[in-house]
Amino acid sequence: MLQRFKVPKDDEVRVAHDALTETVTSIFEKMGVQADDAALGAEVLVATDLRGVETHGVSNMLRSYVEGYTAGTLNPRPDVKVVSDSPAIANVNADKGLAVILGPKAMEMAMEKARNVGVGVVTMSNAGHSGAIGHHAMLAAKNDMVGMVATSGGLLVVPTFGAEPRLGTNPIAIAAPARSEPFLLFDAATSAIAGNKLRLADRVGASMMPGWIAGLDGDPIMDEIKLPERGQYYQLPLGGTREQGSHKGYGFGIMAEVLSTMLTGDLPTMVEGSPGGSHHYFAAYNIEAFCDLEQFKDNMDQMLGTLKATKPAPGHDAVIYPGVSEHEEEAERRQNGIPLHKEVIEWFSDITAELSLPALRTM
Repeated sequence: MLQRFKVPKDDEVRVAHDALTETVTSIFEKMGVQADDAALGAEVLVATDLRGVETHGVSNMLRSYVEGYTAGTLNPRPDVKVVSDSPAIANVNADKGLAVILGPKAMEMAMEKARNVGVGVVTMSNAGHSGAIGHHAMLAAKNDMVGMVATSGGLLVVPTFGAEPRLGTNPIAIAAPARSEPFLLFDAATSAIAGNKLRLADRVGASMMPGWIAGLDGDPIMDEIKLPERGQYYQLPLGGTREQGSHKGYGFGIMAEVLSTMLTGDLPTMVEGSPGGSHHYFAAYNIEAFCDLEQFKDNMDQMLGTLKATKPAPGHDAVIYPGVSEHEEEAERRQNGIPLHKEVIEWFSDITAELSLPALRTM
């Protein structure tokens, strides 16, 4: 997490992860979600906050999910149907179910296929938001597999040289186990800035860096500015400008669209006639089907250790790899609580009162 997006100390309220899990579970249940699914949804969101990924934890996402359930755009008890199935793949229709809850189930399905035939892939259409897709990818890594997840949906990001949004932030995540080193976990939007970071920026008053967003004419804004009003800007692909490689972020965004939308048989949101909704891709690669598992873990340790031992550039303390900072953040937050913005605490106070639930316990 960039420092500019962290909750200012003066606005910070610490909450123990078990207390947060209890309240979030109760809110899901009040939305009509079955008890087991409510607990699973809370587990995913709180685990995300524990790892310091506030963009996709309770601060940003829970209120959005409550709004979706209340408006009927999310189905609390979806009738998930398997559209196609084979030993290695499945394509499922989520019936407007929240992929925060259905994502772990889809990855479990992918892992079971991978145990049998080496690789398992599950695609999902007609779904709600998936939360932090790195969480689902890590489920495979914790089961001695390589996990990959991609998701697509919405119109937020302009293509390189474009003046109309054609893609969502379309994140891609890959996770892999090691023996002694923290697991590798890469989880990133294919836009220059993740969409949910804009909410954090608005909450903490952080400015936009050059190349993160564009004006309504599609021209990249190359000055550091405060976030404009909603509807007065577009997001840019990773890289920001063509000179800085935005065509690569644009290409990765299209790749996520192919994997998560096209393989379900649907049209992407950008095309007229698209069914809309979010689409997701869950893949598990059984390491033992490719090579010796223990050797893989040893090799991962050597690679990751070499990265950490890299001489740092001036002004920097160390080189890290994707997953290290989240691993360290989780250890700290399990001991000292999760820092929530006071505005988030106020929202919890309002929603628990509205739903006749006990107030969220703070530390």
